[in-house]
Formats: sequence, structure tokens, C-alpha cells
Amino acid sequence: MADKTFPYKAVIFDMDGVIVDTEAYYQREQRRFVNEMGLNVSDQEILDLVGQSHQTFQRVLADWWSRAGRELTLDAAEQTYRDWEALHPCDYKAILNPGVADTIDELRSRGVRVALASSSPMDSILAVLEACDLSDKFELIVSGRDFHESKPNPAIYLYTIEKLDLDASECCCIEDSVPGIAAGKAAGLTVFAKREDRFGFSQDRADAIIDQISDILGIA
Repeated sequence: MADKTFPYKAVIFDMDGVIVDTEAYYQREQRRFVNEMGLNVSDQEILDLVGQSHQTFQRVLADWWSRAGRELTLDAAEQTYRDWEALHPCDYKAILNPGVADTIDELRSRGVRVALASSSPMDSILAVLEACDLSDKFELIVSGRDFHESKPNPAIYLYTIEKLDLDASECCCIEDSVPGIAAGKAAGLTVFAKREDRFGFSQDRADAIIDQISDILGIA
């Protein structure tokens, strides 16, 4: 039975920056990548990738390579990074945000449904969840790779709501980035933003800002 004091029937989690603190990690790794590849890329260009969709990441990579005189398809450009990334694996469990597993368990114990909607490819999502012992925590997992446009386009959230057979008013999402917050709002969701002060972007469009994932449990 659903918790009568919790105002939503479902909580939809973003992954990067919400479940795992990957945003800062990816920035460091992307800087290492472009340096080792000899690509002339500014810190701002790397910062601008925070929260962007997989499709945007592909286009930006292809542009970086093009500027260096190497024309690659979107898939080929991405593969250069994936090949490099495979040689520098991430310890996702070490950057798991505090309280995520306990918060999900508590929500589920209250009868609140829990889903995941991430812009990342499904194989990346599953790798993160497995590494963090979260594989069995979500009723529904949705990847932005399955949509023509991912966040800030609301399609991923509209699909998730539909699959849960709920109305947007019955759901909330936890996001951190500008594209993610925009996608949630465009889908009609109540958006809680996990506070992020390191990258200089605004979370003002969120309905509320939480300091820790567990703060969602106190929403009434």
C-alpha cells in the first residue's frame, strides 16, 4: 500500500549526477582524453557537456575530431572515446552518492514505485547499476538512446510515465542538470534537483532543491 503521507506514486531518478557523482569524474576523464588525443578543446567546451544527451556527446566528439583534421562518423567518433575509456575504467561504487540505496529501499517499503530515466546508453546504465549493487532496485529502466532526442526533450519522461501507467501529476523526478530539469518540467513532472554548485549552471527551474538524495523522503 502506498504511503499516504508521500505525495507521489512514483519517483523517477536520473543517473549521472544523481545516483552516481559522474559529472565531475567525466570532466576530468574527458580532459585527459582530449589531451592524450592532441585535441584542442577548452575547459568550457568540456563543462558544456554536463547533462547533455548521448546524441549531443557524439556530435561534439565528431566536431572535436573534425577540428583536428579527422572526419569521423558520429559512431566512429564515440568509439574513439569508448576505446580509451575501456583502458581507464571507472570505479562507480566509489562515486555512488550517499544514501541512494537506502532511499530507494525506503521508498519501495512505503509502496512508492521507483524508475530510472537516463540519457546514457543502456549498456552504460546497466554497468553502473551492477557496479553499485542497484540492479534490482528499479521497476523500470529507460535509456535516452532509445529516443530520437533525449533530454532536454521530454520524450524519455513521457514514455516512462506512460509505461508506469500514471499521470505526470502522480510522479516526481530527481535531476541535477539544466537539460534534465528542462525535460522533467516539459513532461509535467514535479522536479527535485540535487544541489550542484560546482559547474556554474542554474537549477532555478526545478520545483525544489535537495541537498541529499535522502531528502526526498521528507517531502510531504
